[in-house]
Amino acid sequence: MFYNAHNGSVRVGDSEMDYISFGNGNKNLIMLPGLGDGLSTVKGMALVFSMMYRIYVKEFTVYVFSRKNHLQEGYSTREMAKDHAEAMTVLGISKADVLGISQGGMIAQYLAIDYPDMVNKLILAVTSADSNEIIKKVVGAWCEMAKQENYKDLMIDTAEKSYSERYLKKYRRIYPFIGRIGKPKSFERFLIQAVSCISHNAYAELNKIVCPTLVIGGDCDEIVGTTAASAIAEKIRHSELLIYNGLGHAAYEEAKDFNKQILNFLTR
Repeated sequence: MFYNAHNGSVRVGDSEMDYISFGNGNKNLIMLPGLGDGLSTVKGMALVFSMMYRIYVKEFTVYVFSRKNHLQEGYSTREMAKDHAEAMTVLGISKADVLGISQGGMIAQYLAIDYPDMVNKLILAVTSADSNEIIKKVVGAWCEMAKQENYKDLMIDTAEKSYSERYLKKYRRIYPFIGRIGKPKSFERFLIQAVSCISHNAYAELNKIVCPTLVIGGDCDEIVGTTAASAIAEKIRHSELLIYNGLGHAAYEEAKDFNKQILNFLTR
């Protein structure tokens, strides 16, 4: 299969965790996706991801982990990090570079804090170290939509708050069709993960992160705020800060050099 693309699952505690892997490199790169994982895991997406992130396949074997399949009420970002560390151990990954995007970045913070020997280099993209008022307002509104199973408005509001106006001019054309496909059978998983974002607070412990860290943000981020990235970088000793001007929460999709910047950081 292309780029050694593999769909798998790993036993973590009393549940299974979906993951995908691809690439031929000798080094390991762990990717932790954002809150969208609450609506759909990475199951079956190995080939798609391997094409999207083929820039990494020569240097790395890439693993993308979802949260475990069965989530309990009150499941925290710190507990998620513990489960990811367990999954890495089961798969024989003793050390890896870690890229966390949005909620994945919250989890990655605790992975680097609680399991420093497992993290070589860290990338925290469009994320926050705590739940500021912007996160509480935006994610709180998404929770209400999820409780009402209002998938269409949830997807539209996520897009409106994530993408630049230039991108949205194209994307808005498909708004009438949103909600007809892709709707999850249950919103319980999304709600549990959303609540964990609202309760996340690793700020006071960021100084425990000792590995080289790249922090990436957008100066138009309407989900975690425009100062979240700089606040993280100020607290981590060996950190670099990259801010994309004119982009928001979806900078990881819209910035053409996003993955190139990360690869340069990881390989230099």
